[in-house]
Amino acid sequence: MKSSSRTPSPTETRPALRDRSMSMSLEDYLEAIYMLILAGKRARVRDLAAALGVKTPSVVNGIRQLAELGLVTHAPYKSAELTPAGIERALQVLHRHKMLTTFLEFLGVSPDVAEADACRMEHFLSQETCDAISRHLEEHHISLEPPHESHSQKR
Repeated sequence: MKSSSRTPSPTETRPALRDRSMSMSLEDYLEAIYMLILAGKRARVRDLAAALGVKTPSVVNGIRQLAELGLVTHAPYKSAELTPAGIERALQVLHRHKMLTTFLEFLGVSPDVAEADACRMEHFLSQETCDAISRHLEEHHISLEPPHESHSQKR
């Protein structure tokens, strides 16, 4: 039997970068919804649009897609609310964001630049890289406590 000496393509050897069912903008919407709720505010379309610097039709579309994924519930003219799966996913996104911001600041990057860079990087790093960064921060006794709340949402 002849063995294949074919070299795998880069896409075959590259690890999955993130959950492919969620675009970068959907992750940003999820994070923004969580942060508004965490701040004791309602996640209304206009508030999300303002927080993310996008137009309201984009937010309506994003919320619809998040609802289709089972991550939010939303009725017209009402606030978006996270489902238990949405809370879990938002916490994952926030943890990755906090980890990257903390790591960049640890490297000496200014807080404003670290925040902006982490916001872009969080969508592209493999889980392996994120795990390595987390281990490195833990070895240096740097806490990554994500923001928490009771997850009770305002109505």
